[in-house]
Amino acid sequence: MNFLRGVMGGPSAGPQPSGADTIQKLCDRVASSTLLDDRRDAVRALKSLSKKYRLEVGIQAMEHLIHVLQTDRSDSEIIGYALDTLYNVISNDLEEEEQEENSSKQVDDLGSQFTEIFIKQQENVTLLLTLVEEFDFHVRWPGVKLLTSLLKQQGPQVQQIILVSPMGVSRLMDLLADSREVIRNDGVLLLQQLTKSNAAIQKIVAFENAFERLLDIITEEGNSDGGIVVEDCLLLLQNLLKNNNSNQNFFKEGSYIQRMKPWFEVGDDNCGWSAQKVTNLHLMLQLVRVLVSPTNPPGATSSCQKAMFHCGLLQQLCTILMATGVPADILTETINTVSEVIRGCQTNQDYFASVNAPSNPPRPAIVVLLMSMVNERQPFVLRCAVLYCFQCFLYKNQKGQGEIVSTLLPSTIDATGNSVSAGQLLCGGLFSTDSLSNWCAAVALAHALQENATLKEQLLRVQLATSIGNPPVSLLQQCTNILSQGSKVQTRVGLLMLLCTWLSNCSIAVTHFLHNPANVPFLTGQIAENLGEEEQLVQGLCALLLGISIYYNDNSLENYRKEKLKQLIEKRIGRENFIEKLGFISKHELYSRAAQKPQPSFSSPDHMMFDHEFTKLVKELEGVISKAIYKSSEEDKKEEEVKKTLEQHDNIVTHYKKVIREQDQELEELKQRINTLTSQNEQLQATVTQQVSQIQQHKDQYNLLKVQLGKDTQHHNSHGDTFQINGIQTEEVSKLKEELEEWKNKHELLQGQLKEKDSVIEKLNSSQLETGTTEQSSQTNKFGGLEHNNELQKELEMLRSQIQLQSAEISKLQMENQKLQVMNAAADPALGDSGTTAATSSELEARLEQEIKELKSEVKALSEEKEALKQHLDSSSSTVAILQDEKSKLQREVAESKKEQDDLLVLLADQDQKISALKIKLKDLGVPVEDEDDTESGDQGDEDEDGDEEEQD
Repeated sequence: MNFLRGVMGGPSAGPQPSGADTIQKLCDRVASSTLLDDRRDAVRALKSLSKKYRLEVGIQAMEHLIHVLQTDRSDSEIIGYALDTLYNVISNDLEEEEQEENSSKQVDDLGSQFTEIFIKQQENVTLLLTLVEEFDFHVRWPGVKLLTSLLKQQGPQVQQIILVSPMGVSRLMDLLADSREVIRNDGVLLLQQLTKSNAAIQKIVAFENAFERLLDIITEEGNSDGGIVVEDCLLLLQNLLKNNNSNQNFFKEGSYIQRMKPWFEVGDDNCGWSAQKVTNLHLMLQLVRVLVSPTNPPGATSSCQKAMFHCGLLQQLCTILMATGVPADILTETINTVSEVIRGCQTNQDYFASVNAPSNPPRPAIVVLLMSMVNERQPFVLRCAVLYCFQCFLYKNQKGQGEIVSTLLPSTIDATGNSVSAGQLLCGGLFSTDSLSNWCAAVALAHALQENATLKEQLLRVQLATSIGNPPVSLLQQCTNILSQGSKVQTRVGLLMLLCTWLSNCSIAVTHFLHNPANVPFLTGQIAENLGEEEQLVQGLCALLLGISIYYNDNSLENYRKEKLKQLIEKRIGRENFIEKLGFISKHELYSRAAQKPQPSFSSPDHMMFDHEFTKLVKELEGVISKAIYKSSEEDKKEEEVKKTLEQHDNIVTHYKKVIREQDQELEELKQRINTLTSQNEQLQATVTQQVSQIQQHKDQYNLLKVQLGKDTQHHNSHGDTFQINGIQTEEVSKLKEELEEWKNKHELLQGQLKEKDSVIEKLNSSQLETGTTEQSSQTNKFGGLEHNNELQKELEMLRSQIQLQSAEISKLQMENQKLQVMNAAADPALGDSGTTAATSSELEARLEQEIKELKSEVKALSEEKEALKQHLDSSSSTVAILQDEKSKLQREVAESKKEQDDLLVLLADQDQKISALKIKLKDLGVPVEDEDDTESGDQGDEDEDGDEEEQD
């Protein structure tokens, strides 16, 4: 202890030792002392000297300090001192007063060198990870700070060591759950350094529930109103999500996008925002942009855009966009964020088109933003953000493009002038005195025409009133007029980009442009001149515009046919000079910058020259224009013929594809119809089965009732047998009487017929006695009478036998009738003798009659129901038969359709062979042929054939 007092500056008689000597003695003390207290005091002394004598402590004590970490882990105090000492040696976060002005680079190198020494043995980093797991504050906190410093100095190396260490990342994730805020907050800083530029660690951290924990911390701290902890969490979230598609998908699938909505809730009074809130909100907006960045895969971006719309995040951002009092930088970043949330997403673009600003009268948000874009008093970054928002709104949005262009057409312009439309604002900016407004309006209008030939033709109808008394001129003519007036370079560049976009792939617009006799001489004059570097860009764009006028020329104007324009270039400019001027565009530095990303980002307004989409157009057209300039007239004719043939073939292929699509739709409809009819048939079959079972049940019930009725009849026979005669056999007696009457009638009828026959016989006998004087006539009459008499005798015998049979039957029936009458007569005294028996019999008779009536009615109802069910069954059977007929018809139609499709596919194969042959000829002629379209059409054909095979299966 006396030694330590001397080291720490206590009084001594001899000369004072130097810092290096003191550090050496302390290191010896740490290495040789057997008492823990002595080693602890020595390490504490090294800690106090480590800031002032950083180099000496690092060189002499690092090895001893690492040894302490390995051997004295049971004492948290000495471990804490050792970790603090190492942190002071390795870290570059020294106080400013302790740094020399010219020593920053040396300090950085010193920390990096000590870090390299420390991590040379990977066991040191593993040991540090173990110490960070300790719950003791004096061990865990300095351990976290030391590991963070190591990551700052040698990030990739330390990341690799942690990555291969067992559960290395998982141990560090526990820091976010520490209840002590200082450790939790430093744990966030540690994870920031750990996740920088390492996708593997980012994935591990994300799947260790980092998103949930970080969002909880942000919510606990008050969202955008929180302090610097919220900022640190947002930076860590950016590290995890930026350029990491796996984590972005995990973030979306985990429904974490919905938890971002409360971040952007702002009140009516937005004045007096703190600097920290502005920073937090700025980072939150950037985090949204990370999820929908145009550099992400299109599928991932689209799914995030849809999720933001459905959870209301886009609506919240539009609220900030239209709110008052929002700081300018937040408003600018919000516009950029909304731009990327709606870019290429039709649903979000439609919603944005419906947003109105809270003004009186309400104006569309697009109009309000365009007013800011063409207003030269607005900040430059804000105007760039509005332009980007307008571009994103029109990106792959033909509906939005049509709405913008329609505001310029004569039929839709508001005659009253009460409201300003987007088209009017764009025209106003296009022809204003501010060159930046000219450029922005020209680029915005070019995006309204992007890849939309129909709108390019419609825009030719736009007429502008230049001044009072002068006739209106077309928008195309006005653009060329301003171009020829020698305005600023930025204005001319913007107008040339608009004209190139307008004329590309639109022969009608080229014809309108060439129809003005002043345009071609102006372009050739601009290209032929030898101007300074500033004008070279304009010369290149003029060459591009003239090349587009040649390449997309349909030769409808005799004076400006392709061949004549190429001859004009050869005479006034020279082909080599023309190609050289055309190459000025792609060689320009600003062109390379604009081609990198869609968002217009310029350091100053002077650098605002090129648009991202226009760079794609230049890249597409530069080569084909160069080849078109060198082609002869014969090659042009052949190319035109090949183009027409290709167009015809394309039209045929398109027609057949359309027919196939229609047939596929019909097949699908027929399949659906078959499925519907099949299901209906199954339902009817089930109904019939159910009804048959019900009929069987009714039959069973009927039989059961009959059995019960028989039992009741047997039970009541003990009261008197006469009841059966009176009750049941009454009907049989009545039937016998009716039959008896019928036989009597027949007997009387036969008696009458017999009397008629007897009278006929008597007449014949009398006539036989009177006739005949001659022998021949008498013999003849005799023979005839005998024959007739014999016949009559036979008939008479037959009638008599029938009468005898009928008489026997009548007598039999009369005997039965008499027996029944005797039985009835015998039953009457029996019924009259006893009053009780008569009452009982009458009661039983009434009861049986009632039950018989009920059974009859029930049997009748069952019979009717049975008939109805039979009819329903018959109708169902007929329906099934009809359905089967329709099914067979549909199958025949499907077979015919498949046969037609096979024929069409054969035709398509022939057409593809012809097209490929023509393309080979084109390639031989030097005409560029795009293979992607061929590949796509081939793929489509394969898909159609595969679809047909599946349907046949």
